[in-house]
Amino acid sequence: MHLVVHADQRQFSVRDSRARLDGTGWTATAVDRRIGAEPGGFAVATARSDLVESSVTLLPSAPVLLPEAEHVVEADLPVPSGKIVISGPADYPSQEKFFSVLPGLYRARVSYVPAGPPATEWNEHEFGEHFRYLVELWPAASEADVEVLRQGAAVWDG
Repeated sequence: MHLVVHADQRQFSVRDSRARLDGTGWTATAVDRRIGAEPGGFAVATARSDLVESSVTLLPSAPVLLPEAEHVVEADLPVPSGKIVISGPADYPSQEKFFSVLPGLYRARVSYVPAGPPATEWNEHEFGEHFRYLVELWPAASEADVEVLRQGAAVWDG
């Protein structure tokens, strides 16, 4: 599923439909990893506070690491409701995107792939690089810690 998400405050979330993220996942370590994991889901740090391109793909097992991805991080995503919500922090419920899956525990890999601006209106006055944020999900047998598979630059321009 291809998405354009309003990443207000330089982030968007991926969570179970019954969960609410409260921002406690944003520790100093999480900022370096670019993912704020909480019990009900996680927030993805973005390079821009703007409309950003993303995609969500459900796979049967862990995917191959994309060579073009500048930053790659994994986290658990428990989905007891069977419905995943993708949204920006300022989105109204009508703006949230939903993705149905079988209820259970998933592992999520977020890959930051350099890209041009999204094929929609975006704020040209906003600073920061354009990326596509690829979220790949597969069933997980057990819980695991957040893991950075490829660390991108420590600080983005802006």
